[in-house]
Amino acid sequence: MTAGAPELYTLPIASRPRRTWGQTAHGLVFLFVFLFGCLMINGSQFVVLLPLRLLPFRCARKTYYEGIRYSKGAFGALLVLACQWFAPTKLVLSFETEGQGKFTPEEIETLVQRDKNGRVTALNLPQKAVLIANHQIYADWWYAWTLTYFMGTHKDVFIVLKKSLKWVPVVGWGMQFYNFIFLARSWASDRLHLSKSLSWLARRAEKEDSPLTFILYPEGTLVSKDTRPISKKYADKLGIPDMTHTLLPRSTGLHYSLRSLAPRIPNLQLLDITMAYPGKCPGIPALRYGQDYYTLRSIFFDAVPPPAVHMHIRKFDVNRDVPIGNVSSSDPSVLPNGSAKSAVEVEIPETEREAFEIWLRSLWREKDKLMGRFLETGSLDAPTAAGKPVEVNVPLRLRHGYEVLDAFCFFVPAVAGWAWSKLR
Repeated sequence: MTAGAPELYTLPIASRPRRTWGQTAHGLVFLFVFLFGCLMINGSQFVVLLPLRLLPFRCARKTYYEGIRYSKGAFGALLVLACQWFAPTKLVLSFETEGQGKFTPEEIETLVQRDKNGRVTALNLPQKAVLIANHQIYADWWYAWTLTYFMGTHKDVFIVLKKSLKWVPVVGWGMQFYNFIFLARSWASDRLHLSKSLSWLARRAEKEDSPLTFILYPEGTLVSKDTRPISKKYADKLGIPDMTHTLLPRSTGLHYSLRSLAPRIPNLQLLDITMAYPGKCPGIPALRYGQDYYTLRSIFFDAVPPPAVHMHIRKFDVNRDVPIGNVSSSDPSVLPNGSAKSAVEVEIPETEREAFEIWLRSLWREKDKLMGRFLETGSLDAPTAAGKPVEVNVPLRLRHGYEVLDAFCFFVPAVAGWAWSKLR
């Protein structure tokens, strides 16, 4: 790039120079490495882990469960490694200290762990949580998963996907092993399936004392020129102002999810994350959208990642701070089944539904204001008395060199080969 030329990330993708041969080669290498990693992980699941699932022994089921957790952690490490090798960036984290969802001073002091060189190695965030965020670009989920790597919950991430993705070769098969939840986009049939799936995951996490991070985007889709008018129409229908930088959130999926998880995980937390990406002024300019600047292709194939991914984090105790309604009659040991009318998790009184919807919209209003602040100052956090916001920079890099092997699931076939040699 010539002197004085703008950084590529500040230009809309359509206005950037034509793709170079170097970028094309970079994209091909990325594709090979990423697909190789996915094939190694999925192959290990089929060849090594699936046979354990078929054995009628408790130790085999336990080994299968831990093996699937390892393979999911391998995919999380692969996402971090892809950023490290092909799209270097960092997470810029700030934490709420004043408004709702604030962290206490004692919590702030213990949130970040660093090595002797001052590099962030871990974040002491809740191990059992629902993570919600605004949705700007398709890479949002990628960066959210990299956050869980530093939280130590990347082996226990769960998301909701369209049912049509279930049988996509390699990727869809892996998602099934991961116990991701597939919905048909028909709420009449989906609500009981969602509640039952989450209730089972919550009960298992509590029984096994393992982490659980459920990632959900209440807006349901990206902010774009197509979805902006839909949000405005929905706001007009409700007789309320539309958001400026985000979309009006839809409360139904989140409400059902929290009502299914909370009775089975007493200490369940809600992590509310506001995500913002640098642009020209310093965020994405008004009347422009995240996908105009950052797509999975432009980030990883063209090697034009955001120089930083800003995240402002708030934390709520679900059973204490979030108005999910009365679920005291829910039996944590029983999964919602049969008629939805018999399940308190999905049979929500109208007054409780309205209270939760109002609470979530209020949360999103504050998120919208944070996005406005970012456009003005380049930070999601308020300035301190010293004049600068308190932020934590987390470069997206693996903590240890040997984790490169983890990212390609090399240890699964290695352990299987060792075990086989002992049995011969």
